[in-house]
Formats: sequence, C-alpha cells, structure tokens
Amino acid sequence: MALDTMPGEDQLRIDLAAAFRLAERADWHEGVANHFSAAVSEDGRRFLVNPRWMHFSRIRASDLLLLDADDPGTMDRPGAPDPSAWSIHSALHRNVPQARVALHIHPPYATALAGLKDPTILPIDQVTARWFNRIAYDLSFGGIASEGAEGERIAASVGNHSAVMMGNHGVTTFGATVAEAFDALYHLERACRTMVLAYSTGQPLAVMDDALAEATAAEWAAYREAETAHFEEMKRVLDRDAPDYRE
Repeated sequence: MALDTMPGEDQLRIDLAAAFRLAERADWHEGVANHFSAAVSEDGRRFLVNPRWMHFSRIRASDLLLLDADDPGTMDRPGAPDPSAWSIHSALHRNVPQARVALHIHPPYATALAGLKDPTILPIDQVTARWFNRIAYDLSFGGIASEGAEGERIAASVGNHSAVMMGNHGVTTFGATVAEAFDALYHLERACRTMVLAYSTGQPLAVMDDALAEATAAEWAAYREAETAHFEEMKRVLDRDAPDYRE
C-alpha cells in the first residue's frame, strides 16, 4: 500500500487497539507483556505502541503512546514504554521498511514451535505452505530484549520477509496496515498449531515438494483482499461486544 493511502493516526489508533483486543480474545497475549506498533510518519520513525504493562483487554485507541524511534531520551521520561517494547520496535521502525505495522507476541503454538531446535514451518497444508520461503528465522536469542543491541539484532534478521520466527522467544509479523499484519499473525499461529499437532502424532509428515509449496504460497496473493475483510469482520465483532476500544 502506498504511503499516501495509509490511514491517518486516528484510524491507526483504532485499528491497533482492535488488534490488541482481538489478540487477547484469541489467548495470544502473555500477562502484560508483548507489543504492537504502527508507524504514523512517512519515514516510519514516529510510531504508536502500547503503554507500559497495560493489559491487552483494556487498551483503547487513546491509550497508545506516540514515540520517535530516533529519540534517545524516550526511556528517561515519565510514562516510558516497556524497555523491550522500545528496544524491539524502535529498531524495527528504524531499519525494516516493511514494518509499517509490527505485531510482536508470544502465542502458544508459535512459541512452542520457537522452542524447538528446528522451528521451521514445513509445507504440510495450504496454511503452512503460505510461509514457504516467506518467513525469517532468528535463532540467536540473547535474552529478554531490554537492551538496544538485541532489538537491532532482531531487526537485522528480518530481511525482506513479512514475519520472523524468533527462536526461544515468539514471533513478529509485519504489514503495510494493521489488517495485513493481523491476518499474517492469525495464519502464522494457525500454521504453528498445525505443525505442533502434526508432530504430536509421531507419524511422518507429508511435506510438499518445493515446487508445489511455492505454487501454493504464491496462490495466497489472490486472497489479499480477504486480509482486510478478515480484520474488518473482526472489528465488527468488537463493535458489538466491546466498542470502547475505539475511545
């Protein structure tokens, strides 16, 4: 999506708040940790992120912090974000062009897969095949990302991919819009669930050959409009059940 067609800050706040609420409903959240962000400036360096240690189920559009990725004094101010939110997301918004929106989280199945020696998502169905050659793998976990160096290392691992599997940690998905990043996160967690369940049978996996996996992955491009439709439908559910996310 071209930058001049990106939604304004008010709409980004609403969409990002919706993503937090939906993540909590899906049981992807972890206590008051994990972070979602969305760039509001053309260069991507000014971005919204969740406030320090606020539960996803309570986040509203007006609660989101507006930060500058180039501001070294951010963590010295009252109301500073969580240290790992600043470390990871400031680095992403400085260094990863496709990270207009970055959703970093520790959902159950993706985190379980990230804990394996080989967390590769193998193409064993059409959802796992979506990620064939389309996800980065960062297997150099250096501890809780409270220092800038860890955030910079994570950002450097992404390359041109739309998601990164973070070994011993979790996952992050990227998109031009919240809808794109959310749909990617949804299908990434579904793919990881399929992998964990398939592994749990102890039976050999029926892995597609590379040509079929690539063809299947490429077919997902035909469903790009469904990414937006998926998110809009989920916002309608929130509008019915918990409309205060828009406040």
